[in-house]
Amino acid sequence: MSRIDWEVVIGLEVHAQLNTASKIFSGAGTAFGAEPNRQASAVDIALPGVLPVLNRGAVERAIRFGLAIGAHVAPTSVFARKNYFYPDLPKGYQISQFELPVVQGGEITIRVGEGDKAYEKTVRLTRAHLEEDAGKSLHEDFHGMTGIDLNRAGTPLLEIVSEPDMRSSAEAVAYARTLHALVRWIDICDGNMQEGSFRCDANVSVRQKGATEFGTRREIKNLNSFRFLQQAIDFEVQWQIATIEDGGKIQQATVLFDPDSGETRMMRTKEDAHDYRYFPDPDLLPLVISDDWKARVQAAMPELPGAMKARFMDEWGLSAYDATTLTASKEVADYYQSTVSAAGAALAKPCANWVMGDLAARLNKAELDVSASPVSPAQLAGVVARIADNTISNAIGKKVFEALWNGEGATADEIIEQQGLKQVTDSGAIEAIIDEVLAANPKSVEEFRAGKEKAFNALVGQAMKASKGKANPAQVNELLRKKLTA
Repeated sequence: MSRIDWEVVIGLEVHAQLNTASKIFSGAGTAFGAEPNRQASAVDIALPGVLPVLNRGAVERAIRFGLAIGAHVAPTSVFARKNYFYPDLPKGYQISQFELPVVQGGEITIRVGEGDKAYEKTVRLTRAHLEEDAGKSLHEDFHGMTGIDLNRAGTPLLEIVSEPDMRSSAEAVAYARTLHALVRWIDICDGNMQEGSFRCDANVSVRQKGATEFGTRREIKNLNSFRFLQQAIDFEVQWQIATIEDGGKIQQATVLFDPDSGETRMMRTKEDAHDYRYFPDPDLLPLVISDDWKARVQAAMPELPGAMKARFMDEWGLSAYDATTLTASKEVADYYQSTVSAAGAALAKPCANWVMGDLAARLNKAELDVSASPVSPAQLAGVVARIADNTISNAIGKKVFEALWNGEGATADEIIEQQGLKQVTDSGAIEAIIDEVLAANPKSVEEFRAGKEKAFNALVGQAMKASKGKANPAQVNELLRKKLTA
């Protein structure tokens, strides 16, 4: 057990691949899955005499991100050459931004944990800069040799760098998830972690609680899942603490996470900025972003999650929890808004309950995204509306939902009509059912009159069963209690 009270310090560097059709400095395509080296132009492979031309779409996506996080979008930024030598870097340098990045500052609010222990925290961002990706080294199926695929070389990236504001792996994962949702929300990155579109590097250090100086950090590279991010940080934290407490020293280094062993291992000692010999790229002019350009990008921005959350609470009376859950992704938010639009604003809360409850559970079970839901927003709105106007009970509503999911009808009304599911609200019919139930269950009647409330619930259940779930539950409760207490 640790003898010292330690504090964890974490900062994340995230590489988000911008969803442009072509690369950042050439017209080559960026589609995933092409045959090796089929999407590498003369510019990408650095043939003599070629010059880079900046992709305007990549710049506009960077502006969009800066506006979304409340950052300063620099009126002038500069591209630099980051020099290092690796087989999949054809030029011997990477075009990036160093001293003058396009996005400076900004912040993101995250929600950590669930239930009563959940809390919100603001994570500051240092910068976000444009750069090109390198190629990819392939080590399998080459008979002991390494293959080089330059399809990714020149793919546009936005590297998003946070301040070291996170104090646990849970906070780091919450930040990464929030950032992942944001870049998809504003449509600058598809967020596909399996394809490498969203990759995290975690800078991790530890220090004694109360200390003001940071400890020596180690950078965990290329984490492509939230689960791996959490596992890697947790292992690295424990390793660093154990090393220090055993009398060792932490050496600044770049490490890799092995998902099979659950451990990190050193790849190389960490380079500092001077090791890369940055200097302004002489082939690229400074990037100038005018106020008019920013204004045009701002005008095309979607409503952001924070603003939408506030609107759901103000206009539709949702709780903070409901509004947060429904704005966790743009797809869920769009589905929910379409459902409310079809059902009416008065039914916003029951629509929320269905989207977060039955729909989410069914999608999770089927391993489907909400965009692939077999039940459309209009169909779900029909279920909610028929429950609200007492055409069907909530229990029957679940049956109608399941039928819609299975494609047994086009609308809730159609299924209700075809399967005879309309709720019984005729008092005389319900009284007749209750009379039969009372006559068949004298023991439960005696127990209720002896003060056992559970007996009442049993009788209600029998009445609902006798009506095949069609009787209005509120009427059953009211009429049954009236007969028992008469």
